[in-house]
Amino acid sequence: MNEGRVERRLAAILAADVVGYSRLMGMDEAGTLARLRSVHRDLVDPKITNHKGRIVKTTGDGILIEFPSVVEAVACAVAVQQEMIEHNAATPEGQRIVFRVGINLGDVIVEGDDIYGDGVNIAARLEALAEPGGISVSGVVHDQVWGRLEVEFEDTGEQILKNIARPIRVYRVKTEPAGALLSVASALALPDDKPSLAVLPFQNMSGDPEQEYFADGVVEDIITALSRVGWFFVIARNSSFTYKGKAVDIKQVGRELGVRYVLEGSIRKAANRVRITGQLIEAETGRHIWADRFEGALEDIFDLQDRITESVVGAILPSVQRAEIARAHVKPTANLDAYDLYLRAVDRTVGASREGTTQAVNFLRRAIATDPNYALAKSYLSFVFVYRSALRFAEPGEREEAVALAEDAIVTARDDPDALRLAGHALSHFREWERGKVALDRAVRLNPNSAQVLNSAGWGSLHRCEPEPAIDFLRRAIRLSPLDPEMGTMLWGLAYAELMNGKNEDALSLLDQAIHESPNNVAVYRAQILALVRLGREEAARDAVQKILKLSPADRISALREGPFRDAAFAQEMAEASRLAGLPE
Repeated sequence: MNEGRVERRLAAILAADVVGYSRLMGMDEAGTLARLRSVHRDLVDPKITNHKGRIVKTTGDGILIEFPSVVEAVACAVAVQQEMIEHNAATPEGQRIVFRVGINLGDVIVEGDDIYGDGVNIAARLEALAEPGGISVSGVVHDQVWGRLEVEFEDTGEQILKNIARPIRVYRVKTEPAGALLSVASALALPDDKPSLAVLPFQNMSGDPEQEYFADGVVEDIITALSRVGWFFVIARNSSFTYKGKAVDIKQVGRELGVRYVLEGSIRKAANRVRITGQLIEAETGRHIWADRFEGALEDIFDLQDRITESVVGAILPSVQRAEIARAHVKPTANLDAYDLYLRAVDRTVGASREGTTQAVNFLRRAIATDPNYALAKSYLSFVFVYRSALRFAEPGEREEAVALAEDAIVTARDDPDALRLAGHALSHFREWERGKVALDRAVRLNPNSAQVLNSAGWGSLHRCEPEPAIDFLRRAIRLSPLDPEMGTMLWGLAYAELMNGKNEDALSLLDQAIHESPNNVAVYRAQILALVRLGREEAARDAVQKILKLSPADRISALREGPFRDAAFAQEMAEASRLAGLPE
């Protein structure tokens, strides 16, 4: 009767692998294997035994372990990661064995000595999300372990894991040694595929030693905020503060820290006012990329500190991106790597023309072919497909490709708010509203000072037809980056929110500003038609239709009903207004 019955049990599953294993093997295959065997024999295997674990299988650099207790699984992982710090201390940086670990508690299918199922798959996906030297666990693991071990957890929010049907809440185990390992590894090898930046201590010009803490606090907050930007590499505070109180040569700082950009500034107190100045400099050339000043009342010093941080970070992001695009243009085309291909795609997308977006698609596909794990390129390609969809020159299959790229990028993006916001924006536009919201909410948590992240979060709210949060996000984005290249999109989004609230005159005023910023964006005129028809200005609405057909002859009413808005009644009203104004069916 029981022949063929599937055996199941509840188990704590730990999945781990070696960071950069292919690189280590390419450099020294025999030496890497010898070091890995030594680590398992002397450190990992005894810990597994002590915590009652069973090795299910090993796969080259990976290992799958089953524990009868989730508390024992987490305790084992913490012990291994902490001892690996001491073990690696005497090993050259390029030869160190560093693990990332994922732990889940779930139902598994048992076949002999092996185990299968979602319980195992989730552990493997969590391992991929973990930082080098770090541990990621599922929400159920956190709930079982919390208060039973002397470890702290960081809630990283719900994550969409590849091939897992539902979002999973993920926690990062906070252990001091693991964090120390990550800092050392990052400081030793600066990436050459992203802009690197150091924030120097701000100079106290007020003659008041009491203001030192304020200046240092501003710098620390700026470093923290910039560190959340996935496409930046930011030098840690402990390194940049070694220059405190010293006269520095920016070019020398760039060489010593290995960074392309340096942010420096000063603080000055006069009566009951405080003034902060900041300037961003390209280290190699000494060229100023950006400069500004901020001031406020001394009694509002902590609020002033927050406003300065928001403003500096919001202004730096587009400034650095423009500088990086300019740098990419002087690089010989034959030598383009994935990052430069991405930058060229961003440049081609400005203006959102058919030709420009086609070139951007080609650049991004080359970038992904160069680096198949390049989440930012995948998410940006999904975002380019949003432009092409909105402007009515998408090719067949682009919607499906955009959704697949966005989902893939979310899995590999980890803590990159830029990749998450682009992917979330694309999912929301292509009617995957809830999955888009998960990605956008995480992007905002990771970098609440990015105008671009807030812009996409605003549009995600618009696609779900939630005007109030959309207005909040978009107004914050405009305040942070008043000269942003995406200003037209921000204004157009605010207009949509006002249309949803029935404030047609306000919407029309915003649309006039958006048209001034983006005169060739046909989507702006579609919103204008609805406002004009509601206000009884049908002749002006017909003029707007003629502008649409001049820019996009293939534009049709049917596309409005299939658009990104969740509220079918709102989409239908847009379609009816366009029919009344003369847009073809």
